[in-house]
Amino acid sequence: MSFFSTRGGSCVTASQAVLRGLAPDGGLFVPVMFPQVSPQKIAALGEMSYQRRALEILKLFLEDFSLAEIQDAVDAAYGPDRFDDPAIAPLKRLDDQTWVLELFHGPTLAFKDMALQLLPHLTTLSARKNGENREVAILVATSGDTGKAALEGFRDVPGTSCTVFYPLDGVSDVQRLQMVTTAGANTHVIAVKGNFDDAQTGVKELFSSPDFATEMDRRGKVLSSANSINFGRLVPQVVYYFSAYTDLVAQGAVRCGDPVNFCVPTGNFGNILAAYYAREMGLPVGKLICASNRNNVLTDFFSSGIYSTHRIFFKTKSPSMDILVSSNLERLLFEVADRDGALVKTWMDLLKKCGSYSVGDQRREWLENIFWGGCADDNATLAEIGARFQQDHYLLDTHTAVASNVLRQYRAAKNDATPTVLVSTASPYKFARDVLSGIAGPDAAENLDAFACSAELEKRSGVPMPESVRRLRDLPVRHRAECGTDGMGPAVLAEFD
Repeated sequence: MSFFSTRGGSCVTASQAVLRGLAPDGGLFVPVMFPQVSPQKIAALGEMSYQRRALEILKLFLEDFSLAEIQDAVDAAYGPDRFDDPAIAPLKRLDDQTWVLELFHGPTLAFKDMALQLLPHLTTLSARKNGENREVAILVATSGDTGKAALEGFRDVPGTSCTVFYPLDGVSDVQRLQMVTTAGANTHVIAVKGNFDDAQTGVKELFSSPDFATEMDRRGKVLSSANSINFGRLVPQVVYYFSAYTDLVAQGAVRCGDPVNFCVPTGNFGNILAAYYAREMGLPVGKLICASNRNNVLTDFFSSGIYSTHRIFFKTKSPSMDILVSSNLERLLFEVADRDGALVKTWMDLLKKCGSYSVGDQRREWLENIFWGGCADDNATLAEIGARFQQDHYLLDTHTAVASNVLRQYRAAKNDATPTVLVSTASPYKFARDVLSGIAGPDAAENLDAFACSAELEKRSGVPMPESVRRLRDLPVRHRAECGTDGMGPAVLAEFD
């Protein structure tokens, strides 16, 4: 399987795509084709463990990795010492039409673990396959969850380092503490005085800077990414959509071949893009419901065909979705443009220079056949947390609550009774203050710190607090670096001095 850039350049192997992260022309690597998974193969996946399902899907893309290499990586990533549920990505029934895919059973309590427990193994293998002897320096911009998952995945992995940038006032207390208390001799955490889009733009500029690359090379380092711009981050996410579908079949909720909808809380677009990739590979997906918070740039895009960042940026109670430039949308645009890299480059240049682009009515109609976009503000999010807990005694985090609310909107608008999987991206204890407010009212969290909110949430909900949250209080803060948006390069270099 070969990979090339969404902007028309490059042709690389899977291991080269993983190692480089971003294409030299600034584009994202995409597979030359979507390998097909037959209905018979989908049915057979239902008899397999999650680890075996991962092997069967990953091998279709990672063709310059041996089966033994993929198997070893999968076993190391999804072992019982890493995930607290043997199903890895368990599927829970909410009601007759709705199931929750829980992707928060890994070490950092967020869906990013599903890929970032595997990526370090793929990265070190890729370096060896390509004769790379320099240290692989991972640079990450995070809106909250990717950062800790990357730090935990790469912590003390030989031949690598991991530097994470997060928006100084744009993550929850628990998300921040998870990052700044991270141990490991090769981990670095830097707060950016700006929002996530500022951090993400800064990281992309570092990747495209010849001077920065030269300086890193002088220090014996080569840049790579752990954001979902890296295909090695994206492809493990395809696995859990196949896994969820086969679990639905096994539970008798659908017959193999029947369509299923997925409703996904969406920020940088990687999670829902993985569902689209699964659909293109043959998974019977009906509608992909793209749920946004008040930063509803994607909702407007799917309804109008116009992507515009000319809007106010809001800090919300679902901070991992506080994004105006969704990087992985570029991979979907590549398909919308009939794989015309020059057209994608034109759109991306317009976005950078003018802050907007339009795909036109015909392409918008193509998108509407597959996607439906909706949004929910903070008030609707908290109300949804309370409603789901009262109705189903199920505790949603703030991001999954956005998706749950948008799913209600979709069903009311389209009268679609298709069985739907609600993709749950984080433990409610990562956002305990707001979840507590959702089930018990704002007064319940008044004058309580993050740990007291977690304790009160456990008391009121009966849902056990994860041990990793309980232990956070006693961990020392190891990372205190800060920088402005124009000082990210020097901040990285200072971490290596």
